[in-house]
Amino acid sequence: MKDIDHSKDWLEPAKLTDPFNGGFTGPEAAANLLRFARALIPVVHEAGVIELKYYHDGVDGMDKTDGTPVTLADQEAEKIIEAHLARLAPGIPIVGEESTAAGRIPDISSGTFFLVDPLDGTREFIKRSGDFTVNIALMVDFKPVMGIIYAPLCGALYIAGGNEAFSIKNGKEEKLHIRTVPDAGLTVLVGNRPDDKKNTAELLKDRKIELTTNRSSSLKFCAMAAGEADIYPRIGPTSEWDTAAAEAILRAAGGQVVMLSGEPLRYGKAAEKFLNPDFVAFGAQAAWPLPRDVAKPAPAFKNCL
Repeated sequence: MKDIDHSKDWLEPAKLTDPFNGGFTGPEAAANLLRFARALIPVVHEAGVIELKYYHDGVDGMDKTDGTPVTLADQEAEKIIEAHLARLAPGIPIVGEESTAAGRIPDISSGTFFLVDPLDGTREFIKRSGDFTVNIALMVDFKPVMGIIYAPLCGALYIAGGNEAFSIKNGKEEKLHIRTVPDAGLTVLVGNRPDDKKNTAELLKDRKIELTTNRSSSLKFCAMAAGEADIYPRIGPTSEWDTAAAEAILRAAGGQVVMLSGEPLRYGKAAEKFLNPDFVAFGAQAAWPLPRDVAKPAPAFKNCL
């Protein structure tokens, strides 16, 4: 663990634009991605300040056309994030949860775009019953290669670029890496929906489990990346912006996210309303052994682009 001064990484737009105009591929890509993730720290902090104001003052939720909740905090935070991304990385399309709900979907056929969830955990946010996060991911070739997740309530921050992932809290930076599965058994993460525990228990009925616990929103992935848990099966609806930044962080720490078939999640599915199928996120391979024909470690960075 080391002290860091992020003022060195909060780059002016003029300095940031040139290196990142096409700088996300090639030999300097890994360093540029991590540098860009760090440059987004003040962006997620600014979004978090807006969200905390609504959180403490109280906010009413509204239902979108798909039945999922949204608040003014979601909408204002996304506007802030989109404005900064357009300034810092002009020309890269932005797919945001709220703009997509409003029918504003850019052309992402190049495979390079941002996925933004301005407030992951809206239900908990409205009830003031759990943590919530700000999530930003960069996709290259339809794969998440950079991610940043900020939890305003607890101040936790997670970033990843290329093959490196870090947690940052109270000015301390620590590199993340998954753990080996303990002899005592798996620590399993579950969601808050009524059927989550039942579905997870059925899926893992033949596995040795030490503990089943809950973490809010995308912090489940961060817990695995930090070596605090082993597996998170998700049987139920999620969207690409829910998982992209989290997958970037978990993969950079050595973990994987796969569909129940064992194949990687696919991104950029505009025709499918950016919905994910059921999936399993896990740390060490022993947590979720894959069939031999699909079992493989998280890809090296050079293979992500």
